[in-house]
Amino acid sequence: MPSSRSVILAGATGLVGDELLHQLLGDPNVTHIHIVTRRPIAVVSEKIIVHQSPDLSVTHWQPQWPVPLQGYIALGTTKQQAGSKQALEAVDYQLVVKVARMMAVMGVKHLAVVSSLFSHPWSPSHYLRCKGRMERTISDMGFKRLLIARPGPLLGERDTPRKDEQMLQRIMPALSPFLAGPLADLEPVEAVRVARGMITALLSEESWSARIDRRVLSGRVLNQC
Repeated sequence: MPSSRSVILAGATGLVGDELLHQLLGDPNVTHIHIVTRRPIAVVSEKIIVHQSPDLSVTHWQPQWPVPLQGYIALGTTKQQAGSKQALEAVDYQLVVKVARMMAVMGVKHLAVVSSLFSHPWSPSHYLRCKGRMERTISDMGFKRLLIARPGPLLGERDTPRKDEQMLQRIMPALSPFLAGPLADLEPVEAVRVARGMITALLSEESWSARIDRRVLSGRVLNQC
């Protein structure tokens, strides 16, 4: 990996995306951060190049900008926020896949995507089924290095709090002593650690595809496939 690098990020206004942005800003080796967004970005930096559009397209490119070899996608919603199953699928599957394809065309070779614990293309849960289909589709795109992060409940301050996460955060202190083995993945994890794990994993020199759970946050990549 070159000592200096350009990256592209989708979902910078979300919980994990905001942590990704701030950690990338703090990396002296990151020279350009292209942000694709629907909403304005409050953070200002000479490193940041904002591409704002309703469908998260990049519509202009300056020839002096180096190609971003690393991409990060932290897009997602809930049925409550989206309003319907169809609207959720439009974001969690269709939009994420569209952005990944766009990044591949731009020259991105190494991609990290936020998914969800228990995601599966045949899950009885519509939310987890959309995440699983997204994982399968992106896995077939041919990225040299692909990281699919599958965190459980997230800890951190969202602009729009999610009631399910708030409820889990209230009851987890009582449940934590009983979470062991596979159940350990149900323990909430800080968004800052998810972002750190994604960035660290993409700095590897190897070619691989992996799906990771919360334990990657200790520095290991699990379930390589």
